[in-house]
Amino acid sequence: MDLKRAAMFRFSKFLLIGMIAAACFGVGFFQKFYELLVIPPQIGHFSTCSAPLSGNREVLNVYLTETAFAQSMQEQLCNNPVVKRQFGNVHLVVGQNDYDTFRYINHGVSDLALVKSNVVEAFSANLIYDYHEIAAHASYSAYFISLREKPVLSKEYLLGKKVGLLDYPSSRSGNIVPKTVLQSLGLNDTNVNIQYYSSHQELRRALLDGEVDIISSYWAVDDNTRLSRNYITALEDNVSGMRWYLKMQKRNTDLRCALQNVIENATRTVDKRYYQQVEIIDRCSHETD
Repeated sequence: MDLKRAAMFRFSKFLLIGMIAAACFGVGFFQKFYELLVIPPQIGHFSTCSAPLSGNREVLNVYLTETAFAQSMQEQLCNNPVVKRQFGNVHLVVGQNDYDTFRYINHGVSDLALVKSNVVEAFSANLIYDYHEIAAHASYSAYFISLREKPVLSKEYLLGKKVGLLDYPSSRSGNIVPKTVLQSLGLNDTNVNIQYYSSHQELRRALLDGEVDIISSYWAVDDNTRLSRNYITALEDNVSGMRWYLKMQKRNTDLRCALQNVIENATRTVDKRYYQQVEIIDRCSHETD
């Protein structure tokens, strides 16, 4: 009996120690998990109106993926009569990466957003939150761009090459399209040296500095002065351009018309030529004030 009691005591002791260890592990895990959840997004720009527009507690949330629009959009939104009538303030955010876009679009935080159509469709945000396309910038082509020779779309040519891509999984020209082309040729990051960069501007800098042999991007007007069109190879034509989406869970047609006017006016002040042309979708037939 003493041996049996001793064995049961040892078993109970080990069981208790195991339960304590598991509890400590669980507390540590959930503490870390919680810390991961509350990590703030890497927002590149955040602004509001210089003073409240009214006593209204409703806020117009705007999410952009392009800093060129930030100042002009903020000024025009804060002075727009329809916005001032319907909202107490404007919160404008310029995201820095896909995590920010996921947070603001997938969770339906933004009322107005400038993003790519594939992002909205991937999250089904157009179905869940009634995001409607109200304006669009032009579609474009995706290219492999080199400095001293025209890239060849073959496995033999690309093997061992240093290829610069965007560190944005949602980017069509800088990530999705080139990776699809590489995979179709039987290539991946094990036999191609893929290096990631934070922007299209950084891709061009890396190419000019000799850090990479090829980059994947669009062809910008400024590229005509520093790169050669003879050394680009088309990967895909008609890549969907940037789109303006408005959350239309309410049939707020006055706001829709007002924001279309704001977008159209903002494009006239943007330095980047790509954004200077915009197509208004289902243009309002009457002005609002």
